[in-house]
Amino acid sequence: MTTERPAPEAYPGPAALAAHPTYAATAHIDDLRATEYRHLDRDGHVYLDYAGAGVAARSQIVAHHDRLLSGLFSNPHSENPTSVAADSLVESARRAVLDFFRADPAEYAVVFTPNASGACRLVGEAYAFGRARALVLTDDNHNSVNGIREYARAAGAPVRYVPLTGPHLRVAEADVVAALTGPGGLVGRARRWRGSGPRGLFAYPAQSNFSGVQHPLGWVELAQRHGYDVLLDAAAYVPTNRLDLGVVHPDFVCLSWYKLFGYPTGVGALVARREALARLRRPWFAGGTIRAVSVRGDWHRPLDDESGFEDGTLNFLSIPDVEFGVRWLDGIGVDLVHARVGLLTGWLLERLTALRHRTGQPLVEVYGPPTADGRGGTVAFNFRRPDGSLVDERLVAIDASAAGFSLRTGCFCNPGAGEGAFGITRRTLRRTPLAHVETIDQYLAALGVPTGGAVRVSFGLASTAGDAERFLAFAESTYLDRAGPASTRLAPRQRC
Repeated sequence: MTTERPAPEAYPGPAALAAHPTYAATAHIDDLRATEYRHLDRDGHVYLDYAGAGVAARSQIVAHHDRLLSGLFSNPHSENPTSVAADSLVESARRAVLDFFRADPAEYAVVFTPNASGACRLVGEAYAFGRARALVLTDDNHNSVNGIREYARAAGAPVRYVPLTGPHLRVAEADVVAALTGPGGLVGRARRWRGSGPRGLFAYPAQSNFSGVQHPLGWVELAQRHGYDVLLDAAAYVPTNRLDLGVVHPDFVCLSWYKLFGYPTGVGALVARREALARLRRPWFAGGTIRAVSVRGDWHRPLDDESGFEDGTLNFLSIPDVEFGVRWLDGIGVDLVHARVGLLTGWLLERLTALRHRTGQPLVEVYGPPTADGRGGTVAFNFRRPDGSLVDERLVAIDASAAGFSLRTGCFCNPGAGEGAFGITRRTLRRTPLAHVETIDQYLAALGVPTGGAVRVSFGLASTAGDAERFLAFAESTYLDRAGPASTRLAPRQRC
């Protein structure tokens, strides 16, 4: 989805941001911040980690409370009144999800999962990978998608990554086509795959959770023309962008609901085309996923609808909160949230990249697009000292926490984007001895890179001008023209 945004030079100064016409058009979000989200402003805290988790509105919590106290609900795998009541709410939530994504119920099914990672695992473990059925991924996938390669390799399938190009960390469409066609010659973009069955699985994020880059949704149809099923990781995209499954038709969509509206946690979804779902072959079965089973006869018959992918008892007390959440977000307006987040992102990028130390060195190095064009509300960067050296992201985490900011530091479970940002090439990795490397810090030392992570600020549904302005003031007062401590004892990096 494309929404018109102000030209870079049109972004106002800090004092005028809230009065800007584009910002004023999204004033309903400020009203919600003062009522439904007023807990965000307690104790002077500033929340800037919407890519990590959305925030819950007061009405969401009240609705959950009222529903549990006004009715009785039990395990849906029964036929008693409380079970039927729970099952009715779960099925209503499925319909609400399809409505939210404008998906045809005849084409798409909703499988409830613990999170987006669980949705990816369902596809990975059950997909028919093989020597002639490849897995193709972009470099900037989240680890929950990268992990699918283990299933592919175990089945002997080729695994091909599409590289990031340039400092903006985008992916060239020509490289996508080359990876889809694989070795042995090109297949023209206009030609459809005529082989028997799918050629493989193409997995990519609609929006990078590291850089905020938004990849073309048109790649879904492009990959399908080349014979691929498509897994679209929408976890970072759908909180602030409209995904219309009546227009674009990925075979699998993975997401976590807490990323959209904060609550409930522990519930995600695999939204899948029914035809693609029917081709998956699960490697095991569990309670709730089978029509019939025999121990002595050693046979089982799986359910042939979405229930066949929902292991055990669903989170039936929280899934109804998904319906409230999508209707809540729809009521606010995804386009309104998109416009607000786009303005704040463009404003912060323009202001941060304009800051210079007295030495002439830039205060920040941004990883990804330097403007709001073709990106979401996630901004990854590192601070630089007056001499040009990087401020360790772990030190920024300490400083930001002490100042009352919740943001993210590290590589955000996205090692491919991190390697692209820090210039770690495949050739470098091949030439560097890593046999005895056991920790992230040893890995970085072996590669000779100055840092292994970045600072990530992200905007979302309840973000305001005040959040952006306060972070800019923190950045200037803490790091501009400041050399920093001569030495600081920092905790070792634990994960990526």
